[in-house]
Amino acid sequence: MKKNLKYLIIGLLIISCNNDQKEWVSLFDGQTLDGWEVKIAGYELNNNYKNTFSVKDGNIRVSYDDYESFDEKFGHIFYTNKKFKNYHLKIDYRFYGEHVNSFKSEDEAWNYKNSGVMLHSEHPNQMLLDQEFPVSIEGQFLGGSGTNERPTLNMCSPGTEVNINGTLALNHCIDSISKTIHTDDWVSVEFVVFSDSIVHHIIDKDTVITYTNIRYGGSYLSDNYINKIGEPLSEGYISLQSEGHPIEFKNIRVKELD
Repeated sequence: MKKNLKYLIIGLLIISCNNDQKEWVSLFDGQTLDGWEVKIAGYELNNNYKNTFSVKDGNIRVSYDDYESFDEKFGHIFYTNKKFKNYHLKIDYRFYGEHVNSFKSEDEAWNYKNSGVMLHSEHPNQMLLDQEFPVSIEGQFLGGSGTNERPTLNMCSPGTEVNINGTLALNHCIDSISKTIHTDDWVSVEFVVFSDSIVHHIIDKDTVITYTNIRYGGSYLSDNYINKIGEPLSEGYISLQSEGHPIEFKNIRVKELD
């Protein structure tokens, strides 16, 4: 615990020192998907199956209007203009509408109001045709149905392993300590990433989960990375997820850290 507190203090000091030296860079121009590439499980790179990803009202929109059912067509849209290693990322997201399969709550479907942002993601052209998730670490976004507690900004680890409080995280997804957000209002979240060393998930200025020692391994590791098990995952691309529930993203900004 003391070690994580030390990392947090160091991280916040570095962010403070960089505020006047670095510029925030927007990854989305609000009008087009220029700089972004799509990969949906079962389809070739940049086959935007049934117009899953689009731009509407200045937002990146995930829509299932043309779907009959989800059928595990997990999708991601990747910002591929640049890899990131040490950075501060800000994103606004909001769920809207109904799940493509008409589920009404998390009791009916685990992917009700479920999406996320993938950090240190592999490039989409490296993914296998039927691969559901890029090797990455995920900041998971969840929404509540008005009843049960369901924190957001959790950590999931497709093809990766991390430590929490110095111990290997044994589950694929680990809950944060955030409050449940039952509304469909916009939610502003932040991530502070220092290579493979430490990552902080932040909401409303509160750090709700921190993890360290990011490396290849665990579940959902594609065959392309079997020989890298245990090696550090120190950088990668940023991608946004489509997982069955309509969601929008905006204000996607990055500030690189020294």
